Amino acid sequence: MKNKIKSIGLMSGTSSDGLSIAYTEIDFDKKKIFIPFFKTYPYDKRLRKEIMMARELPLSDIAGLNYKLGMLWSDMIEKFITENKIKLNGIDVISSHGQTVYHSSKERVTLQIGEPEFISRRFNLPVAYDFRCGDIIAGGEGAPLIPFMDEFLFGERKKPVGLLNIGGISNISVVGKGVKTYGFDIGPGNTLMDWSVVIKTNGRRDYDKNGELASRGRIDFKRINKFMKNKFFKKRPPKSLDREEFGKDFVIKNFDFKKERIEDILATLNYFTAVVISDAIKRFVKENMDELVISGGGVYNRTLVKNISELISPVRVSSISDYGIEPLAKEAAGFALLGAAKILNIPSNCPCVTGAKKRVVLGKLVNG
Repeated sequence: MKNKIKSIGLMSGTSSDGLSIAYTEIDFDKKKIFIPFFKTYPYDKRLRKEIMMARELPLSDIAGLNYKLGMLWSDMIEKFITENKIKLNGIDVISSHGQTVYHSSKERVTLQIGEPEFISRRFNLPVAYDFRCGDIIAGGEGAPLIPFMDEFLFGERKKPVGLLNIGGISNISVVGKGVKTYGFDIGPGNTLMDWSVVIKTNGRRDYDKNGELASRGRIDFKRINKFMKNKFFKKRPPKSLDREEFGKDFVIKNFDFKKERIEDILATLNYFTAVVISDAIKRFVKENMDELVISGGGVYNRTLVKNISELISPVRVSSISDYGIEPLAKEAAGFALLGAAKILNIPSNCPCVTGAKKRVVLGKLVNG
């Protein structure tokens, strides 16, 4: 089997805003990932709401959503392939994270939907999917899984480096020469800020562009001190976070959207998110990192990046784009890598991250 794999990765994350697709060329000998094409195809507001409220839907609607996403993703992949003139014989595997509708680290239960057989039959290609289950069976929490990519790309760095992904939630990996790769979910990323904008604008807007609103608000430090008492922040890794822990209910319970300025709410939540990240690094990162590399949508929130930089100084904060990877493409490319590892039968979990008892090959294959 060749050690160069051309893999398409699919990621539909906790923010539920669309499907990110990355076409990757992966060289396992040189530990390189080239991403010539990447795009996020947005969901319409109705579908986004359906995904975000999935836990409250009846079983019949979840089953229907599973098929709906599989068909929709197939259409989006076809559009992506056509737009970028990618030949089907130039694809070895399509790799789908799926849409998480339930994840509980405590119960060791996880569920991702988006029927992969629609994709496999449309393109007559192997589709790798359901990556979390294998790690759970091995005694892990099934998340986070992107640290495998961090180890792949940065594992030979002489000085330890932190890789922080800020999507709906935030998670970190610590890698480097002599470091046994580890990482964990930190806490809220964009989710609390996004929900606040959705609620305040009645769905007309769904995020604070560049952190502009937060930059004009007043921070409520007393509230942040109260929020920091959450037991999850003190829990030692390995640990993974359910999206609902810090979601819509959290912001409705803690803020009065009729009386409070959205700028103040966002300033508080933005700084809270940065404090959570800083606190986690100080508590649980053993090495003296010389750099924190940020990816995910949060990298574009200038106020958030500024807050993080000030709180963890003198550690240098940079973007994954400095290393040739589009920040929003990282997770999709990460699952492209996991799918390629499945094809090559390479173990791809990191036991120090998830708590698994051993390294295992992750994922299942349709049309393998």
